[in-house]
Amino acid sequence: MTDATPSTSPSKPPAKAAGPGRPKDLGKRAAILEAAKSLFVDQGYNGVSMDSIAAQAGVSKLTVYSHFGDKETLFTEAVQSKCVEMLPDELFVTDIEGPLRDQLMGIGHAFFSLITSDAAVAVQRVMMSPDTDDRIREMFWLAGPQRTTDALADFLRARTARDELEITDFPTAAIQFLTLIKGELHTHMMCGLRPAPAECDADAHVSASVDFFLRAYARRD
Repeated sequence: MTDATPSTSPSKPPAKAAGPGRPKDLGKRAAILEAAKSLFVDQGYNGVSMDSIAAQAGVSKLTVYSHFGDKETLFTEAVQSKCVEMLPDELFVTDIEGPLRDQLMGIGHAFFSLITSDAAVAVQRVMMSPDTDDRIREMFWLAGPQRTTDALADFLRARTARDELEITDFPTAAIQFLTLIKGELHTHMMCGLRPAPAECDADAHVSASVDFFLRAYARRD
């Protein structure tokens, strides 16, 4: 009696290595950011859900999470996106040829347009509301105002290295410049006491602020 040879199942082909994930749709990402910026301005951080952002962007909630991970990240990205939109990195390039005053005027005008926009005033009011968590305020600050202050401080540092300015404390000088541009007008707008200024008024205000700043820090050789 012979032993039966055990039957063997055919070996499986080796599993293929997983390929790279599907590239994300940049059009959907942009639509989600635009929806987030609009809703956060209108309803505040706490009033907005990922469902409402997905619905306004015309995508699934899963797509929103796929691009941004969570609501906090999306809020931070929305704030950064708005700041970059109105204060692009090109404004702070330090190797541009041309007068320093002209570049400061460009930064001042862009910053003034940003802080006096309806969206910025609305978000600032939300940040000042007692219902807004301190963690959300910090996220907003780092993504928006701090990013602008850091970029301006780097710009002033480079211009000082070119012997155009006499500054030793660059973050403080950056804050002083931005505070001059804000002026009292920004506080009035936050309190609803007056609308955004006409273009001619904005030109005069920014010009006077830049000249004041240069009187304090321009090199006096």
